[in-house]
Amino acid sequence: MAPSMQRTTPDRPVARLVGNLLIFVIVLVALAATFFVARGFNQYREALAALPLDEMEQRIESASGFTPIQELPDLYLQAVVAVEDHRFYAHPGFDVIATGRALVDDLKAGAIVEGGSTITQQLAKNQYFTQEQTVERKVAEVFMALTMEQRFTKREILELYVNSIYFGDGYEGIGNASVGYFGKEPGALDAGECTLLAGIPNAPSAYALSENPDLARQRQCQVLKKLVAYDYLDEADARRIGAQGAGA
Repeated sequence: MAPSMQRTTPDRPVARLVGNLLIFVIVLVALAATFFVARGFNQYREALAALPLDEMEQRIESASGFTPIQELPDLYLQAVVAVEDHRFYAHPGFDVIATGRALVDDLKAGAIVEGGSTITQQLAKNQYFTQEQTVERKVAEVFMALTMEQRFTKREILELYVNSIYFGDGYEGIGNASVGYFGKEPGALDAGECTLLAGIPNAPSAYALSENPDLARQRQCQVLKKLVAYDYLDEADARRIGAQGAGA
């Protein structure tokens, strides 16, 4: 029997080329990541030097309409957490799961359509940075959020957040929004008003009650669904609040 002839293929050179290309790509990604992290850290450091956390806190607390967290209805606070950052009490200021999901959605859309920001990151962005969507700004925001979580308790962060966010119609902070929209202090808000106000800051120009009350009610329904999903309300209570709207 004639000896079999073993066929030679160029598999080994191709595999070597692919391996080298992979290493090159990894190095490029690492260099890019280092570049953006360094720029973001510099932005964070400069922002913190210009406005220390204690001064930021005092600025919010001294603003008109500031309402201590113990005077806010539990349902309002639960609604904010449910709709904005349901893992708020578990993460250290940066939610890896939410960020990963947002990244996948952004890649699918081919644009930045979801930020994945936590409540702490939103507070950091609103107080220290612009709304510009850049990688280094996002990195700076994460550094600031992590620093805030070391300085403040979760309740303090939530208090600062709800007292500084914009509710449309010129109302900044939950105290001013409550008085401006409903003529009452936040502690007197009913269930419908709590869930309605919790949804507005997501897009205040769109959900402002003077402009688009119907859109605001639709957003309220989303808030109620989140409250049920994360076990703050049962289905029956959510349906009752949704049916009655503000004034429930």
